[in-house]
Amino acid sequence: MNTLYVLLALIAAAGWITSTVTLRMRALQDRADRLERRLGLVLEHLGIEEPEPAGLDRVRALMREGRTVSAIKAYREITGAGLAEAKQAVESLDLKVS
Repeated sequence: MNTLYVLLALIAAAGWITSTVTLRMRALQDRADRLERRLGLVLEHLGIEEPEPAGLDRVRALMREGRTVSAIKAYREITGAGLAEAKQAVESLDLKVS
């Protein structure tokens, strides 16, 4: 019976730890998002365009060949972007290539 109580306590503790970590991660992501928005506003105010990452010529070449998935993969390798961000960026490059 004591083993059952210990197991239940461990499960409860794991749930608490998971929820605490999730909340802290969400708070950090929110803070990073706010800082990115502020940086964007500062760059816009100063008239500074964000430089294009080196290697995008390879991504554009893949897009011209119709190899969108490869272009997204290459973009992710070059920039370290996540899948959704890379897909959006490559699709916007597609508009510039056409």
